[in-house]
Amino acid sequence: MTAGKPSRGLGRGLSAILGESTDISGLRKPVGYVNKEIAGSRTGQNSSDIFRIPLDRIEPNPFQPRTTFDREALEELAGSISTFGLIQPVTVRRIDGDRYQIISGERRFRACRMAGLEMIPAYIREADNQGMLEMAIVENIQRENLDPIEVAMSYRRLIEECGLTQEQMASRVGRKRASVTNYLRLLKLPAKVQHDLKVGLISVGHAKVLLGVEDPSVQEALCDAVVRNSLSVRQLEEKLARLYSAPAPAVQQPLPDAYYKVLEHIGRFFGDNISLKRSPTGKGTITIRFSSDEEVEKFLKALDER
Repeated sequence: MTAGKPSRGLGRGLSAILGESTDISGLRKPVGYVNKEIAGSRTGQNSSDIFRIPLDRIEPNPFQPRTTFDREALEELAGSISTFGLIQPVTVRRIDGDRYQIISGERRFRACRMAGLEMIPAYIREADNQGMLEMAIVENIQRENLDPIEVAMSYRRLIEECGLTQEQMASRVGRKRASVTNYLRLLKLPAKVQHDLKVGLISVGHAKVLLGVEDPSVQEALCDAVVRNSLSVRQLEEKLARLYSAPAPAVQQPLPDAYYKVLEHIGRFFGDNISLKRSPTGKGTITIRFSSDEEVEKFLKALDER
């Protein structure tokens, strides 16, 4: 188990490989869900839809286990939201008339308030039974017009709000477990990359290649190069190969089911901060990044109780 490892050398240098930097900010518009309805504007709204809610009608969850939020990290997230919009909506529940309470996403909610947003995109979880909510989310996934980030967020909702394992979720939505895992991995990408994937500036193929890069700043620079030069997935792989002075990384092949179970079980303690790499011969590494001693102690306690 490691707390992280230093970035690999960039060989000939990022700027030499990607060329001169040009401003492409005009191609990126904030994702504001401006085409979504305001919550309560009509009856019969679906709990799998995204709605806009005035920020002053939302209150934090008093049972939120996290009591402290890193100010610097919040400011960084607020800056990202100001530039790209809130890509991943929060989830709330109605508590009284037109008042709502955070279920998940309090950090995003606080950052939106810090960024000065007046409206925030949100899923509204009504007092439906668990089965109805699950069916609503699964039905939403079946829509053909969902972008990859929306699909990934729907998968995460099934895990967080419906208590499904990845294996159960794959069965519900009729997809292979490896496909579900790969979609969930998209939510680990930097906000800029998620934004460009969401609005169609890059493809899922590009995103899979970028997931093979550990440094977020390099992921963002490569994403800029794709958008600026309309690079194909193959061209991106070639740039990455030149950058690291190594053969172009192949798109990761699906892992055996046993490996996904390892990721899922350990992920219950460390969230998304775990990665697994495996070569075709079966050799590989598991990397766990932890944010506190308490996380490790909780994990060890669970092992001792088995």
